[in-house]
Amino acid sequence: MDFIAEYASFLAKTVTLVVAILVVLITAAALRSKGRRKSAGQLQVSKLNDFYKGLRERLEQSLLDKDQLKALRKSQGKIEKSQKKLKKQPEAKSRVFVLDFNGDIKASATESLRHEITALLSLATPKDEVVLRLESGGGMVHSYGLASSQLARIRQAGVPLTVCIDKVAASGGYMMACIGEKIISAPFAILGSIGVVAQLPNVNRLLKKHDIDFEVLTAGEYKRTLTVFGENTEKGREKFQEDLDITHQLFKNFVSRYRPQLAIDEVATGEVWLGVAAQEKLLVDELQTSDEYLADKAKSAEVFHLHYAERKSLQERVGLAASGSIDRVLLTWWSRLTQQRFW
Repeated sequence: MDFIAEYASFLAKTVTLVVAILVVLITAAALRSKGRRKSAGQLQVSKLNDFYKGLRERLEQSLLDKDQLKALRKSQGKIEKSQKKLKKQPEAKSRVFVLDFNGDIKASATESLRHEITALLSLATPKDEVVLRLESGGGMVHSYGLASSQLARIRQAGVPLTVCIDKVAASGGYMMACIGEKIISAPFAILGSIGVVAQLPNVNRLLKKHDIDFEVLTAGEYKRTLTVFGENTEKGREKFQEDLDITHQLFKNFVSRYRPQLAIDEVATGEVWLGVAAQEKLLVDELQTSDEYLADKAKSAEVFHLHYAERKSLQERVGLAASGSIDRVLLTWWSRLTQQRFW
C-alpha cells in the first residue's frame, strides 16, 4: 500500500509539472505573438506526375524479377532517346493545376482557395487547365457566394475550369460546381439541392408559461422578422418567406448563367440526384472519378497540386494536439462502453 501511495504521489507531481510547463509555453508564445501580424501561410506545390510514376514503378518492382525489370528500364530508355532525337526542341507540355475544396457550413476553405487561385492566375494561360476536386453539402449563402466568386475569377481569366465531384456537391456546393466549364461526377456522387432553407426554434410559449417576458425592440419594420424568444407574427413569417424566395431566385439565376442548358425550374426544387441521374438532368457532363481523370491527364500534361497551408502558432499547435488526445481518449472510452467500432 505504501508503494501505491508513493507512486500515486509521484504521478500527481509529474502531471502537475507537465501541465505547468505547457501553461508556461503557451503563455510565452502568446506574449511573443501579441501585437504581431498573423504570420502568412505557405503555398505547397507537388507534381502529381511524379506521384503516379512512383506508384507505377513501385508496382513494377514488386511484380517483375530483376531481368524483366532491367529489360523494361532499357526499353524505356531507348524510347526516351528516340523521342529526343525526333524532337530537337521538345514541345512545352500544357499544365493542369489541381485544387481541393472540402466545404463545411461556413465554407472555411475559401481562405486557402483564394490564395491558391491568386497564385495560379499569375502563371496560367488559356492553354492550361484548372481542376477543382470539390466536396461540399452546402452552407451559408454569403460564404458560398464568396467561394463561387473566387472560382469565377478563373473563368474570367479565360483559363479552362473543370470541377470533379467524387462524393457530394449540393446546394452551395453545386453553386460552386456550376461555374466549371466541365463538371465530372462519380456515378454515385450526390448533386443538386438547388434550394434555400432556414429554420429556427421558438420558445416564446415556454417563456410565457413561466411568466417570463422577452422584449424585442427594432428600428425598421422588418429589422427582425422571426425570433427565437419573441412572439412571431404572420406578417413576419410572410416577410421571412419572401426573403427566402428572393434568395432562391438569385440562386437559380446564378446557376442558369453558367449552365444555360439546364431546365432550371425542373431541377431547382431542392431535390438531389445521384451522378447517373444528374447526368440525365444535365447537372453534370461526364461520369468519371477524379482519380481516373487526373491519371489520364498526367499522360500528356504536367499536373501540379496546389495547397495553401496556414501557419499555426505554438498555442494553436499545442491546443490541436491536446484536443486530438482528448478526442482519442473519449472515442476509446465510448467504443468500449457501447462495444461499437468507428472506422
